Amino acid sequence: MEAPGSAEMPRQFPKLNMSDLDEHVRLLAEKVFAKVLREEDSKDVMSLFTVPEDCPIGQKEAKERELQKELAEQKSVETAKRKKSFKMIRSQSLSLQMPTQQDWKGPPTASPAMSPATPLVPGATSKPGPAPYAMPEYQRVTISGDYCAGITVEDYEQAAKSLAKALMIREKYARLAYHRFPRTTAQYLAHQGESVPLEEGLPDFHPPPLPQEDPYCLDDAPPNLGYLVRMHGGVLFVYDNQTMLERQEPHSLPYPDLETYIVDMSHILALITDGPTKTYCHRRLNFLESKFSLHEMLNEMSEFKELKSNPHRDFYNVRKVDTHIHAAACMNQKHLLRFIKHTYQTEPDRTVAEKLGRKITLRQVFDSLHMDPYDLTVDSLDVHAGRQTFHRFDKFNSKYNPVGASELRDLYLKTENYLGGEYFARMVKEVARELEDSKYQYSEPRLSIYGRSPKEWSSLARWFIQHKVYSPNMRWIIQVPRIYDIFRSKKLLPNFGKMLENIFLPLFKATINPQDHRELHLFLKYVTGFDSVDDESKHSDHMFSDKSPSPDLWTSEQNPPYSYYLYYMYANIMVLNNLRRERGLSTFLFRPHCGEAGSITHLVSAFLTADNISHGLLLKKEALMEEYAIAAQVWKLSTCDLCEIARNSVLQSGLSHQEKQKFLGQNYYKEGPEGNDIRKTNVAQIRMAFRYETLCNELSFLSDAMKSEEITALTK
Repeated sequence: MEAPGSAEMPRQFPKLNMSDLDEHVRLLAEKVFAKVLREEDSKDVMSLFTVPEDCPIGQKEAKERELQKELAEQKSVETAKRKKSFKMIRSQSLSLQMPTQQDWKGPPTASPAMSPATPLVPGATSKPGPAPYAMPEYQRVTISGDYCAGITVEDYEQAAKSLAKALMIREKYARLAYHRFPRTTAQYLAHQGESVPLEEGLPDFHPPPLPQEDPYCLDDAPPNLGYLVRMHGGVLFVYDNQTMLERQEPHSLPYPDLETYIVDMSHILALITDGPTKTYCHRRLNFLESKFSLHEMLNEMSEFKELKSNPHRDFYNVRKVDTHIHAAACMNQKHLLRFIKHTYQTEPDRTVAEKLGRKITLRQVFDSLHMDPYDLTVDSLDVHAGRQTFHRFDKFNSKYNPVGASELRDLYLKTENYLGGEYFARMVKEVARELEDSKYQYSEPRLSIYGRSPKEWSSLARWFIQHKVYSPNMRWIIQVPRIYDIFRSKKLLPNFGKMLENIFLPLFKATINPQDHRELHLFLKYVTGFDSVDDESKHSDHMFSDKSPSPDLWTSEQNPPYSYYLYYMYANIMVLNNLRRERGLSTFLFRPHCGEAGSITHLVSAFLTADNISHGLLLKKEALMEEYAIAAQVWKLSTCDLCEIARNSVLQSGLSHQEKQKFLGQNYYKEGPEGNDIRKTNVAQIRMAFRYETLCNELSFLSDAMKSEEITALTK
């Protein structure tokens, strides 16, 4: 997809062409796609479990081939030189990473039990004077000897370069969309050790209003920019004025063109089928799992002592965020049942619906369903996601209908109905009050925008303001169901492009001219991201490629594939984020459902386009604290484990920079112990040091391979 006009866009990464794609990579990518399509064609809906493909004979043959390769390598003079070079580089890396007591020049007040142990990150500078923080001393697990975890030199080099390339591709997409990318990883990937600016590419979330401020104030809308917006090839373009529109010269905002995206996706798909990379990753992951088990065995008591010496904090009074919860499921089933009974007892004769011009009361709704709310129980309400819903999105979706009745869902769990979504708002506010009373729990409920009409946004914003749904303990995410096929079959949409326009055009208008869209401008302050939801296992026989029809030409009743949805949502979010950042407004994250079902191409698409995946299967259950309690029992999690998960939930959430500083510490954005304030998070510094050093060690494997390649090139 080419942009109208020829002007290059700032912050735009170099465009790639299919002609630049290596033929081998292209064939591997097509092979993966073809395999995925065959698997979907032959998928058995009753098969809920996967069977390992490797048989013992195949595993034995693979080991024999690997042994022959290793023996041949040992006889190679060139390989011996490269192996020696790798060992020297690894030795230098390890000596820089492993801390020693004599290197510690910490502040005089530092505890004797503390040491400076911090890995040297590329781009970091050694300044004289005391270190900014103390690294805890603990029992470290190191492996000496072979530099590449038991694989050949060629395989190690190939795997490391492939993984580094994949990370660089993800970093490119993350930074241009104002998504987050780990700073330590970015510094290892940076050329010649150049440092990465802290503020570069970070998302911008609107801080909560101060106690004396009105969260529903509509008087702070910025002036109209007068820009014009038109959709081309499924992506909205912004023009400074009518003249620029006629010239087809859009405002300078970056976006990935389709061909570049397909080339990058092909590289990741080819990586999936690469034998050396799969072997390397499998072995490193097994090693890391064992390494953590050893760390726990050696340091569990030391971590526990750290937590015991931390006054006031325990798991119950550290901040935690439910990063995946649907607004229609934010209340538990007992809460919903109690609310239904309460409304029937207090206002049975209230008009709650209208059908064919006839007003219908609440009593009449229940009479038509042949039920008495007094007889309802949690079991008969049947809104609990149990075993029967696992990998069955159809059954999971039906759980949103209390007692299996869509009439009750429309009445109690929708923002648009005869009551203007009043019942739903009242329940959400009750949940919000419970969160505020608990003080330490936050949530990010999802509200739906379907793309049937551009008026959905104004209606949702009006619901939010009219019913005063704002809570300091809630941030909102907009979920977009992938149900174009349903709307198209009912003649509600002419093509997929119209659905995209209905979803994103109102946001561009509210960003360009907030004064004419005050309610939506206000609501967007409290929206932090977008989600893409629906049944991932739905079959699609279309292979997304640069030959796929553009959204305005997608007129069939067939639903576009998952990768198609994600690309066009990401592309529009990228343009919108850059426009909003230019105006000093908050930006949005893309956090789609991914990985519950469906093919490997879903994960590849999300790897490129998503900030993170906040996804779970049993989210209709218990409140957040109960979920932690269940997890602790099932996986035998320690207090430090739970507090670490809670800290990570705050980090990946849409809470603002100011809130994260308050809840996690002033330096929360730094990685490792330096970014952890145990007084606020109750996460042991030993645990943070272990995570950070392990990450740096794994990244050094990749950077050392790239250094060796540079040395080899220079010596030739």
